[in-house]
Amino acid sequence: MPALRTTGLRKVFGDHVAADDIDLTVPAGSCYGLVGPNGAGKTTTLAMSVGLLRPDAGRAEIFGVDVWRDPVQAKGLIGVLPDGNAMPERLTGREVLTYLGLLRGLPAAVVAERVEELLYVLELDSAERTLVIEYSTGMRKKIGLAVALLHAPRLLVLDEPFEAVDPVSGATIRTILRRFVAEGGSVIISSHVMPLVEQLCDHVGVISGGRVVAAGPLADVRGVATLEETFVDLVGARPRATEGLAWLTS
Repeated sequence: MPALRTTGLRKVFGDHVAADDIDLTVPAGSCYGLVGPNGAGKTTTLAMSVGLLRPDAGRAEIFGVDVWRDPVQAKGLIGVLPDGNAMPERLTGREVLTYLGLLRGLPAAVVAERVEELLYVLELDSAERTLVIEYSTGMRKKIGLAVALLHAPRLLVLDEPFEAVDPVSGATIRTILRRFVAEGGSVIISSHVMPLVEQLCDHVGVISGGRVVAAGPLADVRGVATLEETFVDLVGARPRATEGLAWLTS
């Protein structure tokens, strides 16, 4: 049973087709990288896949559970770090995690133990008295990841999880994700950083212009080139000439 299967997902905003018949299959136990240019439709696709944005057409299934027909069961299987990552800001990190853990129905003792471990591992314990509204961008990413992990989901869906995160915390997060997959979990990562995707992921999907242009095992999609080189060829993009910036070196 795939961790995620989308079939014909489509979303239109006015005259703009953000996602055009997106078909993706994320194998269970895989770390799946979703890559594409800015505005390609990655975030829209992920939002529809986890129940945050209703599609105009198509369906998404989490381990066979239809996200839009049975949202409570589907959302119980996933941990999500979404784009924007809104959360209660007038609480400390500990208070946010405790509140959301209890809201999910976890026993208070379990919540307390997991919150303690997550704050320590993600180096947020030193900000014990700091409100989330005062967090840096990197700290917000880490508390968002902690929220996604708290209930021990079967699938993690992470939109740019390493953005603005310092190298030490980034190494910790990579270790957490590798361990999660090694123990049977599944991960989907949306990222613009191709070396990171190559380092972490065993499967990859490339989206451009709202369409899937390549998908499958990393080695098959990448071929003999680097993922970045293959990506540039697939999306038909080239860096623009910079001769007009000669004044920068004058």
